[in-house]
Amino acid sequence: MATSYQKYEIRRRNPDPKISALLVIDFQNYFSAMAQPILPNLLSTIHLCRHASIPVFFTRHSHKSSEDHGMLEEWWNGDLIIDGTLEAELMAELDRRPGDVVVEKNTYSAFRNANLDGLLRERGVEEVIVTGVMTNLCCETTAREAFVRGFRVFFSTDATATSDKELHQATLKNMAYGFAYLVDCERLREGFIGNQ
Repeated sequence: MATSYQKYEIRRRNPDPKISALLVIDFQNYFSAMAQPILPNLLSTIHLCRHASIPVFFTRHSHKSSEDHGMLEEWWNGDLIIDGTLEAELMAELDRRPGDVVVEKNTYSAFRNANLDGLLRERGVEEVIVTGVMTNLCCETTAREAFVRGFRVFFSTDATATSDKELHQATLKNMAYGFAYLVDCERLREGFIGNQ
């Protein structure tokens, strides 16, 4: 098991495959430079979840018009992901299947301006496993909102990435303190074997 996050763990638990869903946040061409290094871990996590019959939800962040930018345009000096561009597309390397859901979003949280909550609840999901990019923005915001909405949250330490190691570590510390159980591929593998 990866030890880089153990110093932050306050509590420990494994996800229950019967009531879990995997969220793959914004694994898009726009983020490929930071996403590529964790791609093997993400693919391993997706495979583990599929093997445990856990549904996989992908999110795709983009902007369709100037009406949906919100504060992001100001904050990022107009550097936005525009719908219909190659940058907005999910990375081709992802193991996507016909039954997978793609949730369209235009802000940090996958729950805002989207029907993710409804999609999860209609499938009986009570727990979410958060993976993807960026650790400290869309992944963290989605995890926090999932917690506030009553979902048990598991946050991947090795299938999330961001632009800076310190930001990644800060998010892991925040998640472990108040919002999520930390997991990695090895812990998921061990937990899912224990649930069989």
